[in-house]
Amino acid sequence: MRSLRGGLVAAMAAGALVILPMSNSRVTRIVARSSGTQETDPRTLYAPQQKEYWLSADEFGYVRPGLAVTVNSIHFDSGLHAVVDVSYTDGLGVALDRAGVLTPGAISMSFVLAWWDPGSRNYTAYTTRVQTAPNGNSATQAAADSGGTWTDLDIGHSVYTFKTALPAGYDATATTTLGIYATRDTSDLLGKDYYANVEQDFVPNGSPVTQSWDMISNAACNTCHDPLSAHGGSRQDVKLCVLCHSPQTTDPDTGNTVDFKVMVHKIHMGSSLPSVEAGTPYVIIGNSQSVHDFSTVVFPQDIRNCATCHEGPTPPTQGPNWYTYPGRAACQSCHDDVNFTTGENHPAGPQPNDNQCASCHIPTNGTEWDASVVGAHTVPYKSTQLKGLHAEILSVANAAPGQNPTIRFQLTQNDGSAVDPGPFASNLNVLMGGPTGDYAVNPFREAASGAAFDGTTATYTFTNALPANATGTWTFSIEARRTINLSPHPADATTFTEAAFNPIFDVSVDGSPVASRRVVVDLANCNTCHDRLALHGGQRLNTQECVMCHNPNASDVSRRPTDQLPVESIDFKRMIHRIHTGEDLTQTYTIYGFGTPPSVNNFNDVLFPGDRRDCQKCHAPGTEEVTDNASPSWLATQTPRDWYSPQHHDAAACLGCHDTQAAAAHAFTMTAPFGEACATCHGSDADFAVDKVHAR
Repeated sequence: MRSLRGGLVAAMAAGALVILPMSNSRVTRIVARSSGTQETDPRTLYAPQQKEYWLSADEFGYVRPGLAVTVNSIHFDSGLHAVVDVSYTDGLGVALDRAGVLTPGAISMSFVLAWWDPGSRNYTAYTTRVQTAPNGNSATQAAADSGGTWTDLDIGHSVYTFKTALPAGYDATATTTLGIYATRDTSDLLGKDYYANVEQDFVPNGSPVTQSWDMISNAACNTCHDPLSAHGGSRQDVKLCVLCHSPQTTDPDTGNTVDFKVMVHKIHMGSSLPSVEAGTPYVIIGNSQSVHDFSTVVFPQDIRNCATCHEGPTPPTQGPNWYTYPGRAACQSCHDDVNFTTGENHPAGPQPNDNQCASCHIPTNGTEWDASVVGAHTVPYKSTQLKGLHAEILSVANAAPGQNPTIRFQLTQNDGSAVDPGPFASNLNVLMGGPTGDYAVNPFREAASGAAFDGTTATYTFTNALPANATGTWTFSIEARRTINLSPHPADATTFTEAAFNPIFDVSVDGSPVASRRVVVDLANCNTCHDRLALHGGQRLNTQECVMCHNPNASDVSRRPTDQLPVESIDFKRMIHRIHTGEDLTQTYTIYGFGTPPSVNNFNDVLFPGDRRDCQKCHAPGTEEVTDNASPSWLATQTPRDWYSPQHHDAAACLGCHDTQAAAAHAFTMTAPFGEACATCHGSDADFAVDKVHAR
C-alpha cells in the first residue's frame, strides 16, 4: 500500500486528479469521490481478511474498489448480431471508465452466447473458435465472441455488438443465455483484480423465460474452492462455465471432452479413476498448451457423497437431476472402466443411448447399494443400518495429583438406549491428558471394556494415576467404536466401523478455575470440505481430542525407522499447516504412521482447493492472529527436521506454511530462549499483521 500512497500524494500535488474533462456531471462526481473527500470508511465495508480493509480513506477514495456489471438490454440487429447494452460500476455503484483513464483500472469484458436445450440439458454456444493442436487435430470449441465492436455512451455505460451472427434458422423460441466475464485490472494498485460474471437468460422472440439451467450452485463449489475461479480467475460462476463446457467442446490434443458433467466428475475422482489406477493419466491441454494433469487429485470426502456438489448449502432447483436423469456420460465419467458400446463392466450389457438408463437406475427405492442412483451412492457413515453411537462423560472423581481418577460415562444409540461397554474390548478407550494450556506429553490411554455397567451408565477407574506434580486443568475423553455388518453392503466392504464423537470433559486437578483448552480450529470448518473428519480407524472425530496427542512435543518416533531419523513433528499446528500446503512445500513432509510395517504418509502432493491465505477457512475467528499476550503455558514445538528446533508457538504455526530457509531465519532472529517478538510486527493492526499480509 505504501507505493500506492506515495503515488497518490505525488499525483495530487501535481494536480493530476483535477484536470479531467468536466463535460458531464457523472465525471464530476467521480473526480470528487476520487479526491478522498468522500466519507466512506473501508473498515465498515470490509473484513480484515480483505485487502480493501487496510486502505486509507484517500486510497479507498481513489481506487474505488470492486466491479459490478449490469445488462440493460439485449437485441439483435438486422444482421442477427447480438447488441448488448451494459453498465459497469465499482462496488458502491459509482460508474467506472472502461479504459481506466478517468478511474483506475481498465476493464475488459468477454461475451458468450449460447442456447439451452431442456431435453438434453446442455448448452450449445453460438460463439465458437477453432483450436488446432500441435498434433494437427482440430476442434471447434465454444468460446467468447472475438472481434466485436464497442460504443462507449458515457462513463460506465457502453454497447457491445457481437461479430458472431446467429445462424439462419436459429431457434428464436429457445432459452438463450448471455454470459459475461469481466476483469478490472487493479493489480498494480492493490495486488488483486476484480471480476464480475453475469448470466442473462432471455428468449430471442421476446417470450418470457420458462426453462433455464440451474443445476449446481456457486455456494456448493465454494465450500471448498474459496472461491471457484478458472482461466486466470475471471470465470467464477458455474453457470458461466457450462456455457462453454458442454458436449460441444473437446480438447484436440487428448481427445477428451471438456463437457462439465464429465470433466468435473473426472477431476474430483482424480487418482481414484479406474483408468488412472490402470496407468492412464487424466490430462486436459488448455490455453497456450498448458498441461493440466488431474491424476493426483484426492477428493477430501467420500466421493459417493454426490449431494455435496449437486445440492450443497443452497440447493438449486435442478439439484435432484443427478439422480432423476441418469445418463451414460455422467456415469461413465467416474466409472470409466465401463464400456457402454461393448457392455464391458455393465451388467445390463451394451447401451447405445440413454433411453433405458432410468429403467434400472431409478432415483431410489429406499434400499442401499442397489441399482438405484441414490442407493448405489450411499455413503457408509450415512447408512440407515447404523444405530448410532454416542459417548458422554457424566463426571470424573478422584482427580487430584497422585490419585487414580474414576470416570463415569454413558454410551447410547440414536434411540436413547444404553450400550454395554463390555463387548467393545480394545475398541473402547478412555483418555486423560493435561494441562490444557498445552498438552506436553501423550495422554494416558486405557482400554475401558472392563468398566462396571449398571444397565444405564458405566464407571472406570484409571490404572494410571495423575502425576504427582499435575496442575491446572486436565482433559478426559473417550474413543468408542464398533463394527457393524452391512446387508446390503457396498462392493468394497461388508462392514463399517461406527464411532462415537469424542466427548471432552475438563477437570481442575488443583482447585484452580477450570480452563478449557483454547479452540483454534473450528471443526465445522473442517467438515465443509471433509464432511466427516474421521481419522485413525474412524475413531478420532473431534479436533479438541486430536490436540491431546498432536502436541508440541509429539513426533513419529515410535513409528519412524532408524534409518529415516531424525523424527518428524506431529504437533497439530505444524502438521495441519504442512498438510494443507502440500505441493507448495519446499521441504519434504512425511510422517510414519500406524501399520506393520509402518505406513509412510507423504503429503507433498496434496492439492489444496482453496486459497490458503484465507486463514478463517479453518480457524475459529481471530485465532489466526499473532498476540503479544501469549500464555507462558504455550510450549515450543520440537522440530528436529526443520531449519532449527525448537520453534516457539507463533513461529511453529507460521513456518508450517512458510517453510523456506529465509522464513525460518527471519523467525529465528526474532526469537529468544524465553519467548518471541512476532507480535511487534505481526500483531493486530501492525504493519505486517497476519490478516493484512494474508488479505485477499
